[in-house]
Amino acid sequence: MPDDAARAAEEESAFSHPAVDPDSTAAYGDHPDQVIDFYVPRGERVPGEAAPLVVVLHGGAWRAPYDRGHITPFADFLARRGFAVANVEYRRGAGSPAEGAAGGPVAGRWPDTFDDVAAALDALPALVREALPQADPRRTVVTGHSAGGHLALWAAARHVLPKDAPWRTDAPAALRGVVALAPIADFTVAEKLAVCGGAAGQLLGGGAKFAERLPYADPTLLLPTGIATTLVQGRADDVVPQAVAESYADAAAKSGEVVGLTLLEDVGHFPLIDPAADACAVVAEEIAQLAW
Repeated sequence: MPDDAARAAEEESAFSHPAVDPDSTAAYGDHPDQVIDFYVPRGERVPGEAAPLVVVLHGGAWRAPYDRGHITPFADFLARRGFAVANVEYRRGAGSPAEGAAGGPVAGRWPDTFDDVAAALDALPALVREALPQADPRRTVVTGHSAGGHLALWAAARHVLPKDAPWRTDAPAALRGVVALAPIADFTVAEKLAVCGGAAGQLLGGGAKFAERLPYADPTLLLPTGIATTLVQGRADDVVPQAVAESYADAAAKSGEVVGLTLLEDVGHFPLIDPAADACAVVAEEIAQLAW
């Protein structure tokens, strides 16, 4: 585990970059949070060749104060490496501070958070044709960090949701793959470790609702997906510890699916989305391996 000073330095670096305005924004619903920011691919590209599309789902423990703004430097970083990028916003916690862990805001909304991610992914092909003609939707990779990593894994697993789930699809999503960054990928393990102040339990409503809703939300129970999946995890991450990612990888193996697990030495939680960190370049390479 990193010491307090190292962890603070990592977090400070990740959040030191100014927000990067998108090239365009489109709505996928009527709520102010139901929007997607688009970033046009930059850097060296083959003339006339469409760019792979990376769908970004931000983290922040599904809590309202943490919106997509903090991950815009990462979205821009990917765009500068030649990817077309869609940075998805979604509804997050709306409870009173007293309902949250340690007096903080409550995590997530049920079912709104899941409604939004499903709706955004369903609307994306049409929105991309209009807003990002440079993108090739046939080469789409979904990535997400922390709570967004959970949502990325969940979005790729909608075809294996319980049959009564409103978000279930008849067929797998047309994705090249998923790259989940320090994802909250196993809710049972996350709750045992009190990850993000018990955010997974809050997302599902707590109490009896946790067990009732777990089959609809927990990626470890939605396997195999048949979609190429890689997890990138810092060994020194004490926000979402390595054990959470390892549990998902183990569950995938038991289901007969091979999931990549890239473990980075001396890396905590935030360097994965910090354009100034070497870990962020590793993330981009993992995305490229699936996308190109």
